[in-house]
Amino acid sequence: MRIDKFLKVSRIIKRRTVAQEACDGNRIEINGKTAKPSKEIKVGDVVKVAFGDKGLTFKVVSTDEKLGNKNPTELYEILQ
Repeated sequence: MRIDKFLKVSRIIKRRTVAQEACDGNRIEINGKTAKPSKEIKVGDVVKVAFGDKGLTFKVVSTDEKLGNKNPTELYEILQ
């Protein structure tokens, strides 16, 4: 699944266009590398999202879109 879609499905970011803009603004890192919106993620990846002066670091637990529709917090595990 693409990182921009994952951020939307997991409800970390509410809209996919905002997730794309965050990637283009170098505010999303996957495993320590800056991510483009089309970057494919997989289970076990560590993602860092910068929200202004705050941030969120989480580990991808699942990329199942159907699971995200029912309970989006089961797609990731917060690390910090």
